[in-house]
Amino acid sequence: MKETRGDEEMPRYFFHVVSTTGTVHDPEGSELADLDAALDEAIENARDAMSRSISRGHDVSRRDAIRICDEGGLVLRVVPYTDAILSDGD
Repeated sequence: MKETRGDEEMPRYFFHVVSTTGTVHDPEGSELADLDAALDEAIENARDAMSRSISRGHDVSRRDAIRICDEGGLVLRVVPYTDAILSDGD
């Protein structure tokens, strides 16, 4: 069931992780209010992924990123992991 905001359905965003080893596609996506909320989600996802990698002793590539796509597969934004480090928002 789609979530709604008033009378409007919330858009679904997909967060595909792009790394030096390939792309991991998000098959389910998340229903969020808007692209700003999707950007916040991407930053959190990047921070979580970097934290897991570092705790396992793995390096995090500066080229890793999260690609935010709409339901049609259109790339709306690419969020490099470095943006999650430099971001002021928490």
